[in-house]
Amino acid sequence: MSTAVRAPVTPAPVLPPAPARPLRYALVVTGLLLALAAAALASLALGSVRVPPGQVLDALTGRAGPSPYRTIVLDVRLPRVLLGAVVGAGLAVVGAVLQALVRNRLADPFLLGISSGASAGAVLVLVLGGGAGLVGGVTTTVALPAGAFAGALLALVLVYGLARRGGTMTGARLVLAGVAVSYILSALATLLLVVAGRPEQFQEAMFWSLGGLGSARWDTLALPAAVLALGVGVLLTLARPLDLLLVGEEGATVLGLDTARFRAAVFVLASLVTAVMVAASGAVGFVGLMAPHAARLAVGAPHRRLLPVAALGGALALVLADLAARTVAAPQDIPVGVLTALTGGPFFLWLMRRRPDGAAP
Repeated sequence: MSTAVRAPVTPAPVLPPAPARPLRYALVVTGLLLALAAAALASLALGSVRVPPGQVLDALTGRAGPSPYRTIVLDVRLPRVLLGAVVGAGLAVVGAVLQALVRNRLADPFLLGISSGASAGAVLVLVLGGGAGLVGGVTTTVALPAGAFAGALLALVLVYGLARRGGTMTGARLVLAGVAVSYILSALATLLLVVAGRPEQFQEAMFWSLGGLGSARWDTLALPAAVLALGVGVLLTLARPLDLLLVGEEGATVLGLDTARFRAAVFVLASLVTAVMVAASGAVGFVGLMAPHAARLAVGAPHRRLLPVAALGGALALVLADLAARTVAAPQDIPVGVLTALTGGPFFLWLMRRRPDGAAP
C-alpha cells in the first residue's frame, strides 16, 4: 500500500490593510494643510519681535512697503519657516520608509545613527575645508551635503550590518546598533575638531549636534526643497514595493520583489535625503519616528497615502517645534533638536513599552 506524499502548502501572503476611504483621506490632508498654514502664520508673527498679523499678510502679499516688519517677515522668518517645513517633511518621509525597509516601527534616521553619520561627514568637510563655514561658497552648496551623504550612508551600512545576524534582525538589536554607531561617529567628529585645533569650529559642530534652523536663508532652501520633491516623487512610484515589504521577506519574494536590490537602492535614496536635511538644519531627532506613527493612525499603512500625510505631519511638527524654540525663552533661541528630543524621547519609551521588539504588525 503506497502512501501519497503531499507537498507543503505555502500560505498566501497577507497584504496590508485596504487604504483609508477617500473622504477620510481628503479630510486628513485638508486638516493638515490648514494646520500647517496656521502654524506658519504664527511663526511669522511671533518671536522676539512681534509682528501684527496685518503686517504679516501685507508682507506676504507684496502690499507692504520697505519697513523693519517686512524685513523680519520676508528675509528672516519666512526662509526659516519654509526650511523647517522642508526638513520636517523629509525626515518624516525617510522615517516611514526606513520602518518599512527593516519592518520595524522603531526605525528613525536619528535612532539608526544616520543623522549622526551625516553630521560627522559634514564636520569632516568643515575641517578639511579650512573652516569655510556655512555661509556661501562651495562648502555649503556642494561639499557639505556630499560629505553628509557619505557619512549617512556609512552609518546606515554599519547599523544594518551589525543588527542583522543569521538572516534575522530584532528591534532591540537594531536600536542598540544605531545608538552605538551614533556615539562612535559623534565622538569621531569631536576628535576631528580637537585634532584640527580650530576652536571656532566647535560652534558649527554644536549646530549639527543639537539641530537648529537659525542659519536658514533663501539661497539655502533650493537644494533641500529639490531633494525633498525628488525623493517623495520617487518613493511614491515605489509605494507598491514598499507595501509588499510589509508582508515579510518571503511573501514579498513570492510576489516578485527582489528585496535585496530594492532595499539597497532605497537605503541610498533615504541616506541622500537625510544627508541634505542634516546639512541644512543639523541632527533633529524623533520627527521621523513620531510623524509616520501618527500618519498610520490617520490613513493606514499603504504608502501611497501614508507618505504625503507623514510629510505634512513632519512639516507641521517641526514648524511648531521651531516656533516654541524661538518663543519659550525669547529673545534666546533654544536648539530645536532639544525640543524634539524632549517630546520624542517619551514617545519612544511609550512605543518600546507598547511593542518591545518594534516589529511591524
